[in-house]
This record gives sequence, C-alpha cells and structure tokens, in this order.
Amino acid sequence: MKIPKRLQPLVDDGLIDEVINRLMSGKEADIFIVRCGDNIRCAKVYKDAIKRSFKKAAQYQEGRKVRSGRQARAIGKRSNYGRQQQEEIWQNAEVDALSRLASAGVRVPETFGCVDGVLLMELVTDAAGDVAPRLGDVEMSQEQAIEDHTLMMHYIMLMLCAGIVHGDLSEFNVLVDEFGPVIIDLPQAVNAAANNNAQEMFARDVNKIRLYYSEFAPALLDTQYAKEMWALFEEGNLTPNSTLTGKFEDDSNSADVDAVLEEIKAVMQEEQDRQERISEAEKDL
Repeated sequence: MKIPKRLQPLVDDGLIDEVINRLMSGKEADIFIVRCGDNIRCAKVYKDAIKRSFKKAAQYQEGRKVRSGRQARAIGKRSNYGRQQQEEIWQNAEVDALSRLASAGVRVPETFGCVDGVLLMELVTDAAGDVAPRLGDVEMSQEQAIEDHTLMMHYIMLMLCAGIVHGDLSEFNVLVDEFGPVIIDLPQAVNAAANNNAQEMFARDVNKIRLYYSEFAPALLDTQYAKEMWALFEEGNLTPNSTLTGKFEDDSNSADVDAVLEEIKAVMQEEQDRQERISEAEKDL
C-alpha cells in the first residue's frame, strides 16, 4: 500500500521496511500492520489533539508530571510549544504505562520505541497467526468467562499496585490470543494516587469488564472487585499477592439512594457507550 505520510520518516530511517495495510482507525490513533526486518509488528500513529475524539481528555491528564516550569507554563498558556509538549506527554504516557505494566506482570503488547508520534509495538496474534480478536468479538462458555474474568481482575489489581488506572478499559481495549486476554490502548492511563478522578475511573473500568463477562456468567454481576481493591489500595494493603474475594461490605448500614442512582446511571451509560463502540467497529470493517 502507499506509505502514509506519518510513517514515511520511519521508513526513511530503516525502522520500518514495509507498510502492509491499515488495521483500524480509532478515536485517538490509526493502527497499521508493518514489517520490520523479519518481524511483523504494528505502528500506532497518534492523531493530533484537534482530530482526537477522546472525551474529557483534561481529566486524564491531571496529575501527569511535566519536566520543567517552562513546560508547565507553556501548557497552561496553550502556546504552540505548549500544545506540542502536551502531545508528547500524552504519547509518552502510553509508552511508560506499557513498560511499567509489563514489568509488573500484566499482559500488554511489547513496545519497540516511539518516534515522531508513532509507537512501534508487538502485533498480538491468535494461534493461527492472524490478528487477535477483541474481547468484544469473542464468544465463550460460562467456565471460560469466569476463568478469564478472574485473570482480568488479577491484571487490574497488578495495574493498581503499579499505581496505574487504565481509564478506558472495556471489551474493546482487550485482545484475546491463545494464552488469554491482553490489555491494550493506554494513552489515557492515569496516576492512581495523583488524579482526583482515579477512583471513579477505576470503578468504571472494573465494572465494564464485569458487565461483559457477566453476559456469559451472570453470577459475576454479584461481585464487588472494584470496591474491594480500592479499599485495600487506600489502606495501603493492596499487594501483587493479595487474595481477592470479590466481596465487599460497606461501612454504612443505611442505603445510599444517591449512590444507587449513580450506579444505575453508570450502567446505562456503559451500555450506551458499548453500543456506540459496536457501531464504530462496524464502520471500520
């Protein structure tokens, strides 16, 4: 295929030998399958901020470190230099998160460098060597759903132990290869301790995954992993070796009507977002 303009510099520098095809176009990036020597990988080309459709990006950027006072002032003034620096922070957040999570034992794609807004990384494939399907496209038995849900809760726990909340986790940001789920798409990852929205995002991530697997194993709807993990995290008692039960008892004996209504709204919003993502995915096909 014709080499996209954003990938041409990497071809010129010998980092990419061939652009095979476009895999997909997402809300924050375009993904291409490329050949690097004897290896088939993928190239994630980040879209400029003005073209990104990621909702409430400012919430995700809260708590991210900047290198200097000059950089912080430029970002605050939204100068050309500031916007450029903000883009670099957005892109580097994914590289940093993927590296930290791999070290923590979470299954994520291996990275091979980020150059000029293009992230080269592992192409996750299935047993036949084809591109691995998204979790949302996979059918499974009740037993498999329970097993994979347990594994995903373990990965999410390891992420929180590493101080990272995905922020946009769902069945569309998880691939499934022959060994199980692989978590992808982390440019919006937030610092669990430094972002005021981290707890809300964490609960949403966990509950979206719970909601999907419950389609195959309805009993999972009764689990409370989000509350259990966050309580342990706040107490400083969450470790990679923590044993999770999926159970949690609130301290309050009285029902919090507002909280119940908010949870209902959240579930309804999750379903609406899910339908929108399905529509977007169908358009990409």
